[in-house]
Amino acid sequence: MYPSQGPLYYTYPNSQEAYIYSLPYQEMDHYPSTLDGRQFGGHQPPSAPPGQDLEPGPPTSAPPSIVPQQTHQAGTYAVDPGSMIRCLHRFTYVWLRGREQFWFYPTFIGRHSVSGYRWTGHRWVNYGISLRQIQSFTCV
Repeated sequence: MYPSQGPLYYTYPNSQEAYIYSLPYQEMDHYPSTLDGRQFGGHQPPSAPPGQDLEPGPPTSAPPSIVPQQTHQAGTYAVDPGSMIRCLHRFTYVWLRGREQFWFYPTFIGRHSVSGYRWTGHRWVNYGISLRQIQSFTCV
């Protein structure tokens, strides 16, 4: 077993979802390496200094001041996570079932939930929601 810098499996807080990530072994220059940039699309795998998360923080600016028009409504089923992937790390306006609506900045999309940051009108706060509660959304 090779030593590693961080956990191989990580469960996102307040979620039943899990995703896999592995931090590269820092002392890899001591071992012959078969990895190169081609295996990662020309990029190196994600890494973070010790004690820092790979998860990005909230946006550094407020969302747009104009509220977009609601274009479509989902049926009685949950929003498909694949349809929301294009909104990852983008300002997203969300309409929930029950008339609640707000600006959201998604940083993680799981099979049944999405999490990121919600705009309170003054600042971004950590927020997670079930995809079943989302009636519709649009990202800018």
